Amino acid sequence: MYNPPAFREDRPDILHGLIRSARLALLVSNGADGVPNVTHLPLVLLEEEGVLLGHVARANPHWQALRAAGRALAVFQGAEAYVSPNWYPSKAEHHRVVPTWNYEAVHAEGPIEVIENPGRLHAIVSILTDRKEAAQPRPWAVTDAPERFVAAQLKGIVGLSLKIERLEGKRKMSQNRAEPDRAGAESGLAASEDPRDREAAAAMRAMVAGG
Repeated sequence: MYNPPAFREDRPDILHGLIRSARLALLVSNGADGVPNVTHLPLVLLEEEGVLLGHVARANPHWQALRAAGRALAVFQGAEAYVSPNWYPSKAEHHRVVPTWNYEAVHAEGPIEVIENPGRLHAIVSILTDRKEAAQPRPWAVTDAPERFVAAQLKGIVGLSLKIERLEGKRKMSQNRAEPDRAGAESGLAASEDPRDREAAAAMRAMVAGG
């Protein structure tokens, strides 16, 4: 992705945090016809192994394309919001301002393995479920369902394991603006009724604080 130095984020702990907080990823691989294959899916990060795990429906032909391609790119979206030039104090001074969009994104690229082994599939869905259910008051587990039912469900999916060889992050949060304009953008987003805008304001504050 286009990533000017002012917006580049290289710290692994920040990038891993953005991956963990992302609700849904895009998995992209080269297509035989020159158009990328894309699947929307949740992916879980195993930090020590540097691996992303997930699964797709067996009926989804992307897994076969992934096996043929051998490599894939996972895209994770963080906070994002429209920034109005009306929020910049510099607008009143010279009017040489334009709208923009602030956002956070992480790209993880590497070789991908297609997994059909039932035991490994069971482990993948268990890890994914345990991570996503952790916040529930009474977390559901794969073992709560009948074993034969789970075994039948596993036949309908294919597991994926992406080994991260290249991790690239971008946090475009008004770093290229003077401090008064950054503060104005943050205040404008924080005052919005849209929770996505307030999330972007919080991300701007975290960046100023060094996080």
